[in-house]
Amino acid sequence: MLSFGSRPLQRVVTCGLLFLSGFAWAAQPARAADAAIQISASDAVQTGVQLERQRKWRDAIDHYKSALQTWPQDEHLTYGLRRAQFQFAIDRRYTDRSFLTAIKSMPRDAALTQFDEVLSQIHAHFVDPIDTTSIVAHGTESLWLALANERFLDQNLFGADASRVQQFRQLLREKYWNKPVSNRDGARQMIGEICDIGYRQLGLDGGAVVQEYIYGACNCLDDYSNVLTPGRLQDLYGNIEGEFVGIGIVMEGELGKGMNLVQVLPQSPASESGLRAGDVLTAIEGQDCRFMTTDEAAGLMTGPSGSKVRLEVVSPNGRREVSVTRREVHVKSIPIARIVDSEHGIAYLQMTGFQKSTAQELDEALVQLRKQGMKSLIWDLRSNPGGLLTSAVEVLDRFIGNGVLVETRGRTYDQNYTYSAHAPGTWDLPIVLLIDGNSASASEIVAGAIRDHQRGLIVGRKSFGKWSVQSIYDLRGGGGVRLTTAKFYSPKGDTLGKIGVKPDLAIEAVAKSQRHLGEVDPQNDSDVRAAIEAIRGGRVTAAR
Repeated sequence: MLSFGSRPLQRVVTCGLLFLSGFAWAAQPARAADAAIQISASDAVQTGVQLERQRKWRDAIDHYKSALQTWPQDEHLTYGLRRAQFQFAIDRRYTDRSFLTAIKSMPRDAALTQFDEVLSQIHAHFVDPIDTTSIVAHGTESLWLALANERFLDQNLFGADASRVQQFRQLLREKYWNKPVSNRDGARQMIGEICDIGYRQLGLDGGAVVQEYIYGACNCLDDYSNVLTPGRLQDLYGNIEGEFVGIGIVMEGELGKGMNLVQVLPQSPASESGLRAGDVLTAIEGQDCRFMTTDEAAGLMTGPSGSKVRLEVVSPNGRREVSVTRREVHVKSIPIARIVDSEHGIAYLQMTGFQKSTAQELDEALVQLRKQGMKSLIWDLRSNPGGLLTSAVEVLDRFIGNGVLVETRGRTYDQNYTYSAHAPGTWDLPIVLLIDGNSASASEIVAGAIRDHQRGLIVGRKSFGKWSVQSIYDLRGGGGVRLTTAKFYSPKGDTLGKIGVKPDLAIEAVAKSQRHLGEVDPQNDSDVRAAIEAIRGGRVTAAR
């Protein structure tokens, strides 16, 4: 979850699962759990190692997560997951054009200054105290893993003698693994020493070494804290603002097939060019993308407003080439709001995020729905990954007239705050709230408050369980660091990290949803059907 702070280089966020290519695997259901039960833990480890050898980091991550549901205490599976996640992160960095540009222009001394900045931000703001030894040790581990990563080697040590690289890795394990470091000066001295050895033995640039300590620093924190490349930081701010320059698609790579279009935003250049969810991109600007990662393909899609991108598209109607002009795309957080049962005045509203414009969008949607005869509301937060803390509070304030909405508690005074409702402008109509396992962060603030205030009926499946607040700190040399700085608590004082909010009316999950942004089909959506039946049956009442 994100929330904006007042300090110049900080933005605070309630980040949920903002980027499909970045976090999709974090929220996916276990796909191999049933198969895992038929094999031993050691077999599961070997399968994961094989996926790692094939550099299939995403598949390895999914496999380890599934296996850990059966053997949650297995140390080999746990470290396999950790190893695959780190390698996935290294791969992502080295396919990120903004990162590659930054490391070329950032020598060792400048990189060390940026490391100092990251270290200072962690010590000052992370929700739990972290010692310097742990931060540096995770940087050493990141470098050790990077020295076995093909993308890192191709970029920094192309043609290097493999035995000399292995000797350097062995030195890291024997001399620097978990080496005690008491303060920033000690950290700089140790990293500088490693830079010197890497350059003498391999010709390895010191700036590339320090980058692993910069990006590895947050590996000792929680799952939601990380250093952001300049491009990732820009993407995150675009999510917050609800606008970016592009063609308006969400895509995910499938090896050997291409880039599956998961969503095509309404009224976007992509939509206007005839692209639809379910289409597959097989080439971008003449380059075959069937064996690219999502990040590599995204790099080719990037360009200034007014420029064109040529795409080869495969759809049910065949193969075609499309030229799409990039422009500023405004992402609505409420893509659909309409009456689904005119006889009973039941309205449906789909909210896909919590951004700056969400409260205003909600006000406009509610006014229009009331004109159309709205008497009750189905509020859909399924697959809503979160967003701004302040936006969640503003939205809740439309439906809850008084009392606490949410409370945040952190290590520093400015992270401790109680957000309360204000009665003016409150809507008192009956509400059914839809949630699922991908409803996270700011969505869970809403669900927790609706539950504690008994403001509506919650329908669907248990939410994701991310009850923490992240702050974003811009780094002077480019990029930023996102840190968990607080936990949030429901009006009754619950914090449900890794637990989630349980629905009042549980609906069994169906196979992978075919819902697309801006669409709702009450007849074929079991959650919406259940919500309509609950309203018709009088299970939901107006606020008192």
